[in-house]
Amino acid sequence: MERRKMMYVHGFASSGSSGTVMALRHHLPHWQVIAPDLPVDPFEALELLCSTVEREKPEIVVGTSMGGMYTQQLWGVPRVVVNPSFEMSRSLLFGKMGRNKYMSKRQDGATEFRIDKNIVERFKQMEKEQFAGITEQEKQLVIGLFGDKDPVVHFQPLMASLYGEERCRWFDGEHRLNDKIVKNVLLPLLQELLGTDIEKTWQDY
Repeated sequence: MERRKMMYVHGFASSGSSGTVMALRHHLPHWQVIAPDLPVDPFEALELLCSTVEREKPEIVVGTSMGGMYTQQLWGVPRVVVNPSFEMSRSLLFGKMGRNKYMSKRQDGATEFRIDKNIVERFKQMEKEQFAGITEQEKQLVIGLFGDKDPVVHFQPLMASLYGEERCRWFDGEHRLNDKIVKNVLLPLLQELLGTDIEKTWQDY
């Protein structure tokens, strides 16, 4: 039998080898944690994620920050959006225009990338459509997880207005996840959502 699968969607200037991915793989050694490197263009990134979900069929998807914005749009699969950045176009205009360095290793070897006006406009286009697929059924598939000391983005009120206050959870932390939060907050939430002991191996079922 194949290992159980989850997909992780990284944030801005990150990759599928980020510290969060490493923490998930450490704490869930019997799972396959799928974590693709995302293209800079938002529509290309979302297309890649949709095709990956279709091909790999993960049980659950977790996305953080920019990755949370993408994850919210992966209709039909259980998902957790952590400190989602629903207005990336605005965020990019403040200190992220021009050349940026990736914070973790990419499979293609790229170490930097550029943000220009075209990319900002592409994000603006996506932002206009990003909530169009929300249905009553979708509301039951999504949980928003928000750090109570996040200094970067503050979209819990928007998430609550779209999905309901009961679909939002708070944790003691800031914008980025760390090993402690993955272990003590994210993993218990995943176990709750999946309704099984996520640390068991597939042989135990």
